[in-house]
Amino acid sequence: MNGPERFEAHDGDEGENEPEEKDNTRDESGVQGESVDTGRGDTPGHGRPPRIPMPRASVEDGGLPLAAPADLGLTAPPPAPPVLEHPVLKALLGAWALAACSAEEATAVEEHLGDCGSCADEARRLREAVGLLQRPESLDLDPGLRTRVLDTCLERRPPRIPVPDWAAAYDAETARLDALLQDFGDAEWHAPVRLRWFRSDAATSRRTTVAGVIAHLLSVDGLVAVALGLDDPLGDVPARRPTPAARTEAFWRASHFPPTRFVRAPWREQSHSLVRAVSFTGGGAGKTPVSYGDFELPLHDAMLDRAFECWVHAEDIADAVDYPYAPPSPRHLHRMIDLAARMLPTALAHRRRAGLASAAPHRHLVAAGEPGRSLRLEIEGSGGGEWLIPLDSPAAKGSAEHEVAHVALDGVEFCRLAAGHVPPQEAAAGQVGDREAIRNVLFAAASLSRM
Repeated sequence: MNGPERFEAHDGDEGENEPEEKDNTRDESGVQGESVDTGRGDTPGHGRPPRIPMPRASVEDGGLPLAAPADLGLTAPPPAPPVLEHPVLKALLGAWALAACSAEEATAVEEHLGDCGSCADEARRLREAVGLLQRPESLDLDPGLRTRVLDTCLERRPPRIPVPDWAAAYDAETARLDALLQDFGDAEWHAPVRLRWFRSDAATSRRTTVAGVIAHLLSVDGLVAVALGLDDPLGDVPARRPTPAARTEAFWRASHFPPTRFVRAPWREQSHSLVRAVSFTGGGAGKTPVSYGDFELPLHDAMLDRAFECWVHAEDIADAVDYPYAPPSPRHLHRMIDLAARMLPTALAHRRRAGLASAAPHRHLVAAGEPGRSLRLEIEGSGGGEWLIPLDSPAAKGSAEHEVAHVALDGVEFCRLAAGHVPPQEAAAGQVGDREAIRNVLFAAASLSRM
């Protein structure tokens, strides 16, 4: 007979007609019953678990509250901040302002600042002091870095064909501007730029784009290229006059579409060609005249003039794209200031002939090369110096004995005045002496600007 937990194996041929054997058992109450084990657990007997367990009920369906994650050990509670006394927390304020505390100490200090007004005031003062110690730095490299690197390299291995000193500023400024342009996208190339200059004692401006400014530099640098026998970037495009403004307008008109990023390559190639040409011709070519239409400059001054305009327009471009741009290195800035100071006597004479500057009642004309009434121009800062400007004749010699006025300006401010970016009435940092002479010189400096 089979027990309740097993079956006896049998041959299907034997006992085929025998009646089904029953298992008579008694339950705990002593009542005899009959159960048949099918092996499926469908009808389990009393006192034993089913072979297939029933599905369990969900915790959410049971109406009981869920256990918190912390109770189950899933998350560790944050560490409590250390309990520190007031003198210790006050001593930690300096380290906290410098972000030198540990995380626990910083938490304790910050919780204390919410309760202690005196410590909160001290912490604010310390944070402000830290801000003064950490000055914001420009993303641009030091403008003198390139010069120092080149000087070091050239000391170790002098160039076979050196760049003349009077062309070094142009070489450096074109390289700096090209570095600014190299990462520009289409949006930056089409950013609006306003060219500014003074004409007839009035501020004048012309609206263009970043690409239009590079086209302007390409056109005006072409005056130096023509003087050196190089190709004219305008080609067969006729200009009404051989002046910088007329050449620029002709270049802009000849373009079927506004200039784009593609103007950078010809401008940079031309700047390289100019530096190579003046290097191969040697220092003796510095006196070659370069015509600007209304006036002429010797080649060594024309290269300084082009370096000055490259820097000024690079600042215009940097302002348009909201990017910092540093002034030139001191030695290059000094050469640019010296060029502007040497051009002031001629600019004064031109303004008198045009009726823009009244002749002084005590004006004293002298022979060429003789000392005459002078203004002392003092340029402060890096690249500065002092110049005596003859007031009554461009051929006169500046003289300290005949000084009638003294003007002091910052070097970069003076250059921006000469570029037409600063009004003459706002330029002088200090002035003493003949007010009319000072006014004439400041307006003459502004008249040096052009498009």
